[in-house]
Amino acid sequence: MLTFHSCGFTVVFEFDAFEDRRIIVNVFLFLVWAFICCKIGWDSVMRMSADKRDLFLYEAFLYFNPLLLAALMVWLWGINLWFFAQAGVNYARIFDLDQNYLTHREIWKCATWMTIIVPTSMTAYIYLYSHGEVSYAASQPVLLYAGVVLLLIFPFDIFYFSTRYYFLRTCWHIAISFSDFFLADIFTSMAKVFSDLERSVCRMVHRQVATIAWLEADSVCGSHSVAIPLVLVLPYLFRLNQCLRQYKDTGEKTCLLNALKYSTAVPVIFLSALKYHVFPDKWTNFYRPLWLLSSVVNSSYSFYWDVNRDWDLSGLTRIFKFSKPHTLSHLLHGRRWVYFWVIGSNLVLRCTWTYKLSAHLRHNYLTVFTIAALEIFRRFQWVFFRVENELSKMNAKSHVQVTDISNEEEKLLHSNHNV
Repeated sequence: MLTFHSCGFTVVFEFDAFEDRRIIVNVFLFLVWAFICCKIGWDSVMRMSADKRDLFLYEAFLYFNPLLLAALMVWLWGINLWFFAQAGVNYARIFDLDQNYLTHREIWKCATWMTIIVPTSMTAYIYLYSHGEVSYAASQPVLLYAGVVLLLIFPFDIFYFSTRYYFLRTCWHIAISFSDFFLADIFTSMAKVFSDLERSVCRMVHRQVATIAWLEADSVCGSHSVAIPLVLVLPYLFRLNQCLRQYKDTGEKTCLLNALKYSTAVPVIFLSALKYHVFPDKWTNFYRPLWLLSSVVNSSYSFYWDVNRDWDLSGLTRIFKFSKPHTLSHLLHGRRWVYFWVIGSNLVLRCTWTYKLSAHLRHNYLTVFTIAALEIFRRFQWVFFRVENELSKMNAKSHVQVTDISNEEEKLLHSNHNV
């Protein structure tokens, strides 16, 4: 018996050591791949003339940065799920998931493949274009986008079919469940991603990939296109419609106040876009002050709603309390600096996200990408407290229902006793 247990411990030790070696090997291979991509990309860019280099990188970044931001969101969502699992939060119940839902490990596996495939395609695009293979270079983003679409709509029971079906179903219909609201809120943080996707697909349809036609700002796919503000505003209108639908079904006036919050994003987007369609003096003297005022209103209202409605910080106590001892639990749970950081960073990033819609930042792709990534990080923080608040509401509702049932049973027993 002792020997059996000893062998058992030895097997566990060897398994852990094997897992550690596997992780080290994977990290090493990932670093080698990253170095090769950076080396090929850098050498390819240096082959171009200086006046053409920045313009080409702007175009290349337009095609691939939406999927890079999507990969970042998937990575952070995996971290969210890991925290929930460690804290014992039943997120499957909150989101009404079936038994085949993805764990944080499977989410990270998907994010890893996204992180590998997208930069590899981008490197191939830069390399082929710099070596004169323009037609092959133009096919890279087209193949990448087509592959993503086919993977999402693939009808057979492979590649996490139930999760893909759940995601597409939630995107398609307008309902008032928590998962529908939750996904729509995440989409508002990815408005810039959708805008760049629209511009990229537009260039693909009009065969402007890897050409200089995109430099024409007034073209159908140019930076002055009216489709840009229309796509930017769609996630907010979608969420606004959900709030109105919720008010119709429940009659709660809070839904109208929430709808008003999303409506404040509309003037920010369209006043910013007017810079391309009015005279400079009129923009500076009339529309720009209106844009600034609408930006302040939107940022302030959204910040207030995050802290007081979506989070309800007065009731949050356990989201960082892990069920098992962990260093992160000790550092985060009940610490006052956590709440100061989350509230302060949420306010700052709310303002920068609104400022991103400024028209003069649209060509500074690195700045816009950084702000978009920070907004995704803000949403990552928001998820913890939003889910915790929803869990508290569900537990409180369950407690009320149990109390009501107990009271009814007591009344029934009392009436039987009197009889």
